[in-house]
Amino acid sequence: MPNYFTGLDVSTQSCKIVIIDWDKKTLEYVGKVNYDTDLPHYNTENGVISTNIPGVSESNPLMWIEAVDGVFQKAMDSGFPMAEIKAISVSGQQHGLVALDSEGNLARPMSKLWNDFSTQEECDLLTEKIGGKDKMIAETGNTQRTGYTAAKIYHMFRNEKLNYENSRILFLVHNYVNWYLTGGVAVMEPGDTSGTALWNPVKQDWSLDLISCIDPSLKNKLPVVRPSTEPIGNISDNLLERFGFSSDCMIDAGSGDNMYGAIGTGNVKPGIVTVSLGTSGTAYTFMEEPFVDPEGEIASFCDSTGNYLPLLCVSNLANGFDEFCRINDISHHQFDELIDQTEPGNNGRVLIPWYEGERTPDIPNATPLYFGFTLEDFNQKTLSRSILEGHLLNLYSGFESLPVVPKQILLTGGLSQSPAWCQTIADIFSTETTPLTGEGAALGAAIHACWVWQKESGENITINEVCDDFITYNHNLIKTPRPEYKNTYDKLKILYQSLSSRIQGLEGDNPFNLYSALKI
Repeated sequence: MPNYFTGLDVSTQSCKIVIIDWDKKTLEYVGKVNYDTDLPHYNTENGVISTNIPGVSESNPLMWIEAVDGVFQKAMDSGFPMAEIKAISVSGQQHGLVALDSEGNLARPMSKLWNDFSTQEECDLLTEKIGGKDKMIAETGNTQRTGYTAAKIYHMFRNEKLNYENSRILFLVHNYVNWYLTGGVAVMEPGDTSGTALWNPVKQDWSLDLISCIDPSLKNKLPVVRPSTEPIGNISDNLLERFGFSSDCMIDAGSGDNMYGAIGTGNVKPGIVTVSLGTSGTAYTFMEEPFVDPEGEIASFCDSTGNYLPLLCVSNLANGFDEFCRINDISHHQFDELIDQTEPGNNGRVLIPWYEGERTPDIPNATPLYFGFTLEDFNQKTLSRSILEGHLLNLYSGFESLPVVPKQILLTGGLSQSPAWCQTIADIFSTETTPLTGEGAALGAAIHACWVWQKESGENITINEVCDDFITYNHNLIKTPRPEYKNTYDKLKILYQSLSSRIQGLEGDNPFNLYSALKI
């Protein structure tokens, strides 16, 4: 009998399913449900329900459950033998808050998402109540940011008293899907939980001081935290009957999409950096010991293997690129062609791409800045390069704080298949870039399910061994830094940092002097 393992990735815009065959070392099935097009009754745009309220980004958690049912149905309709799936693991978008009442129904009809910026007041209040930024970092390994879950809980406590009082379980997106898959098991794990900004990744425990700042009784609403490397139960009878699963089908603890993105890219050993090029941009690396950034710019996260995943996230990346392509009615390939017609460095013209707030640096009310542009520069060619370089310079400005000198940068996400993006990352980050093929977090979830099942079956196997059999690379798009542009990009990085510092009210070099030095 085949050994099949399933990964689900419940992301912002879609739910993906990947099924792997451990014996053949192959991907056996890949499917997807897009929220906007496949579930139009939820009225989402890019997976988000429009509220017209500044900073608010929310979705209906029932949509995610319907999407999970949808990908199972598609797999079953394709003829896949669902009864032979040994284990399932769930990857979920991080930081979202799902609240359930005592009956298991939604206590709050919507879930605030990772890119919800409406809780800045709560972030400031919590930081003040705990004793300042340094104390917050000591308690949680992180500063309080609008994206994190702690401020979302505090916002509900302050502004939605009835919803909060009716809540009996508060947890994250992937925990909610696990609750559904198991028929009611409420469990969290360190990886995704470390992104709540309520969990101390060094002590591996809740920050009771911070919890008390929100509500002393909050602890009773938070599920037990169990290791990421263990199962939490089996598939529910309901799903067994509807989709033909075996009653022995195991559900493991799951984790956040960044944790499973690390596994899905093979970032499970020191010296590797993964850069994920999605709506937001992330960069992270594997560590065997916890890392806490004293400035709080780098997130202090646990991973899903019992180790650690210091992570940088910018909230703006593919969003600006996609909007530029939409407005100008150009394809991704045509964008690459425009880049080929421009010079690296863009003659000193720089975009600060903080479209609707930014996470790194932490400026929720930020707006974009175009610097060095004259009237004739607002054309497709110049703008296309400013978007490409601006987004990557923004990512790089935080990347410098990651505790690693990378031997290799692995690229994942849709833009990782673009020659222009691959080459420019190599040039700016001064490191060889290797794009991956496959499904990233969904594949990582399937690999994790396989690994945990093997361990539970008594096999002495490492996560590295499982990764090596399933991760593939696009060797045609491997890029190395071009030495002829090193000086240009060194200057451009200084210029970008100077502009960023000036906008934040910090000291920095005069950007106009730097601009003059860059002009051809």
